[in-house]
Amino acid sequence: MYRSLFPRDVFAEMDRLQREMQQAFDLTPTIRGLARNGFPAVNVGGTPKSIEIYAYAPGVDPASIEVTLERGLLTISGERKSSVEPGGAADKKTAVHINERFNGSFRRVMTLPDDADPEQVEASSKNGVLHISVQRRASAQPRRITIQ
Repeated sequence: MYRSLFPRDVFAEMDRLQREMQQAFDLTPTIRGLARNGFPAVNVGGTPKSIEIYAYAPGVDPASIEVTLERGLLTISGERKSSVEPGGAADKKTAVHINERFNGSFRRVMTLPDDADPEQVEASSKNGVLHISVQRRASAQPRRITIQ
């Protein structure tokens, strides 16, 4: 959809704002899940030995991200600082017309399966992608049983 940086039609701009407000309060499930527009975007998958979580947080300092696991709830929280401020210190005459990038505090909470081992969690960050690997309990691992 083409959108002018300098809107001239006030009614079209009001219509756009109304659609965005409806989308913000629309909690119908979509392919992206119930928490649409959540930050950071996450992919969650698993292998027989682990649960793999990828959180996409470009522009966030990994030192400002906190990952906690308590009673089966994995929490990813932090803050993304603003890179563009209206009338910023660099240029007092700069005006921001559209700012669609999320800035501020964020928090995502996920429930992990019962077989997740809270003692075996690893987290790493590379190029704005946070990778969290939670090992499954040894008792939940598939094993071959010999017949006697």
